Amino acid sequence: MSEQQPRPFDDPDAFDEIVDAESDRDPDLAVIEAGSRTLRTQAGPPRGDQVPARPADPEVDKALREIEQELASRWGETKLEPSVSRIKALMDLLGEPQHAYPSIHITGTNGKTSTARMIEALLGAFELRTGRYTSPHVQSITERISLDGVPMEAERFIATYQDIKPYVDMVDASQDYRLSFFEVLTGMGYAAFADAPVDVAVVEVGMGGGWDATNVIDGSVAVITPISLDHTDRLGGTPAEIAAEKAGIIKQGATVILAQQPVEAAQVMLKKAVEADATVAREGMEFGVVSREVAVGGQLVTLRGLGGEYEEVFLPLHGAHQAHNASVALAAVEAFFGVGDQHARTLDMETVRAAFASVTSPGRLEVVRRSPTVILDAAHNPAGARVTADGVTEAFGFSRLIGVVGASDDKDVKAVLEAFEPVFTEIVVTQNSSHRAMNADELAAIAVEVFGDERVVVEPRLDDALEAAITLAEEEAEYSGAGVLVTGSVITVGEARLLLGKG
Repeated sequence: MSEQQPRPFDDPDAFDEIVDAESDRDPDLAVIEAGSRTLRTQAGPPRGDQVPARPADPEVDKALREIEQELASRWGETKLEPSVSRIKALMDLLGEPQHAYPSIHITGTNGKTSTARMIEALLGAFELRTGRYTSPHVQSITERISLDGVPMEAERFIATYQDIKPYVDMVDASQDYRLSFFEVLTGMGYAAFADAPVDVAVVEVGMGGGWDATNVIDGSVAVITPISLDHTDRLGGTPAEIAAEKAGIIKQGATVILAQQPVEAAQVMLKKAVEADATVAREGMEFGVVSREVAVGGQLVTLRGLGGEYEEVFLPLHGAHQAHNASVALAAVEAFFGVGDQHARTLDMETVRAAFASVTSPGRLEVVRRSPTVILDAAHNPAGARVTADGVTEAFGFSRLIGVVGASDDKDVKAVLEAFEPVFTEIVVTQNSSHRAMNADELAAIAVEVFGDERVVVEPRLDDALEAAITLAEEEAEYSGAGVLVTGSVITVGEARLLLGKG
């Protein structure tokens, strides 16, 4: 760790300006998902988190598909019985693997996965062996469980499933309902982390917090990204109701890293923190984004952490929301290392810079093609759509942007389209292969309400939709600055990624 440098925050007026800037930011736009050193040295530094393709070995691919089919026969991620009784029973049979390592637990509405990836990169840069559990996946189910920044290899994923399957069967037989798809994967992740072993787990909730299957860990650091309306049928119809459920990850004596929230959500979180005797660090007060500027391939940011200021940090991700995610991730890692509590020094500056420079977040304003530029973003609710629209406008400045949108039928699709209307010249509506996908004709009817008939193209097949959008973008000259943004659902983005030759 480096010695703390003089900070402009020593000037009360300067600090007040930062607080005012953070406080004035629309919270709905601030979208911020005990190993040995010998093993860590053998593993080497994180190698980058690429989205894996299907296994090349036909037998391995067959075995993985069989597991995917078995998991798909269980309750999906949107069908829930709000209880942790089944996952607790599984953990008990497995010997409580989730307690074999400290954990950082992440909830919120948007930005969870990007924040988790940044936390993972920072911890790995400080030579800790990491396990990361995130959802949903972009292309491969193996993405959900990562070790040292790399998705679990298919062979290891298969072996882990086979190891816990007898215990899964025992729980299934003893409970009123079988373990769900997500509960089985959560058990696999916790078992794999203990087996590795990892020094720290970075765990993203699936939905909510209190009764989420991940909530059997003792997260010493609880991270709460901004809350907005999503999954309202499960979590509640107001930010306060949603916050009450998500606050369930706050454990006794934990440190809470609180991104900027709607006031009513923040009040709920702070009340829960007091009840749990937890320490709270708030974005815009104890930490935050000091400055940011667009740079080639991302942005250059200065972050205020719990221990001081981190200047000229290159973040290879686009959008103001990713800068705020970075500030949350940095504060979480500082809290994990005791910065702001046990001591007040910054983490090593060069290590922090190297970690952030290595971050990837597939499917989040990800460029997958040039001439014309095609960007993928998994925005699927109004708050996410607004920051994506802002981010693509700031980073790319297209003269003409064609949207390709395929959404799920349980989302506030009209509000999502309204967020994109100012930036889309035309929109191609389509649908992905999920059973939850909104029918393209239904989506088109909503799109016509928002965009007008002349700006809407309907292509039910995603491959045809991509071709139509690229053709529209190419109608202008090669150097005209036209682009394509594929969005509306993680599944749509994942399928488009494959069609465009990624993975």
